[in-house]
Formats: sequence, structure tokens, C-alpha cells
Amino acid sequence: MFVKTTIDIPKKVLAETLKHTGAKTKKAAILTAVEKYNRLRRLAALDARIRGTFKEFMTQKDLKVMREDAKWEKMK
Repeated sequence: MFVKTTIDIPKKVLAETLKHTGAKTKKAAILTAVEKYNRLRRLAALDARIRGTFKEFMTQKDLKVMREDAKWEKMK
């Protein structure tokens, strides 16, 4: 479902949005920009929820040991 609306967007902002999105139309540029903004906000919310939940996942020391392990060398 679409909602038709009229908004005033400064020319510079719209031109920059067209350039960054690579869209061919103003409508496509705005839609792409809004979708990307919404996605970033959802990812930020997810990051806030899971931040710190993997405290013992892998330490820098574990990573170093893994990299120096002979088995790891064979997998490259």
C-alpha cells in the first residue's frame, strides 16, 4: 500500500540522495533512502539488544592460538 504525500526537499539534499542511491527517479531515490534509513535503525536496535551477550565467545588470545595452530595453516 502506498501513501501519496507532498513534501519540500531542498534541491541539494535531493541531488545528493540521487547521487548516493544511484536511482534514476526522485521517487526511487527517496524510497531507497528511507528503506536504508529504516534498515540502519533496525540494525542499531538489534546491536543494542545483543551487545555484550557473547562475552566469552573468543578472546584475542584464542584467536592468536587458532591462527598459529598447524591445522589452521592447512585450511588456508
